[in-house]
Formats: sequence, structure tokens, C-alpha cells
Amino acid sequence: MSDSPNVALVRRLYDSGMAPDVVGEVIDPDIVWDITPGFPYGGVYKTWASAGADFFGRLAPRFTSFGAVAEEFYGSGDHVFVRGHYHAVAKSGAESDARFIHLWTVGGGKLTHLVQAADSHVVQQAANDN
Repeated sequence: MSDSPNVALVRRLYDSGMAPDVVGEVIDPDIVWDITPGFPYGGVYKTWASAGADFFGRLAPRFTSFGAVAEEFYGSGDHVFVRGHYHAVAKSGAESDARFIHLWTVGGGKLTHLVQAADSHVVQQAANDN
């Protein structure tokens, strides 16, 4: 069975590994990026520029690598759920995996909203393992 257009859009983002050209094509610049409280730098970021600088810009330096591995996609109307895990390598070399659920909202052919739920404790421990 083929993906719905919305699932295909979200899948493209994960498959690209957040490649900047793909991000520019699929993420609305005014996206609301809602990260679980307790997650490093958790909070609500109200544009892609803010999510990029204020969330990813602070998170990335705490790791050698950090990525989202999507395992399952479910679409319903303008929403797409993704179940997966984050794989992180701390500066110490320790590796960790933490489960997540991402709920995406699609509007006008772009991703307009992300709500993340994740195993914040595992990510906090990994971020502090430097």
C-alpha cells in the first residue's frame, strides 16, 4: 500500500536525515515546534528559525551525533503520527536510544506543527554524559 500524500511528506523528512534542502521544502517557516517538558531545551518554538537556533542549536553541541529513527508512520486526515527512537552518541562515546512519538500537522503541503512525546529521562542522561 502506498503512503498518503501527508505520510509521504513526513517520511521524506525522516528519510533525508533533516537535510537542509528537504527541510526548506517540507517545513513551514512558521511551524510550531513543541518539545516535551523535561527533554533538553523542551518548550514551544514558534518558527523554524527558532527551533533551528534555540532548540537544535543548543542540543546538537551536547552530542557527537543525534538523530531520529522513524519506525512506523500512521496518517489520519491532516495529522501524521510517527513512532520511533532517537539514537544519540554522547561526547564520551556512550550510545543511547530513547523512544518517541511525533504528531505532525500538515497544511498547504507543508509541516505546520510538531508535538513530540519522548523518553526525556534517557535523553537527559545521554546529554549529561560528556
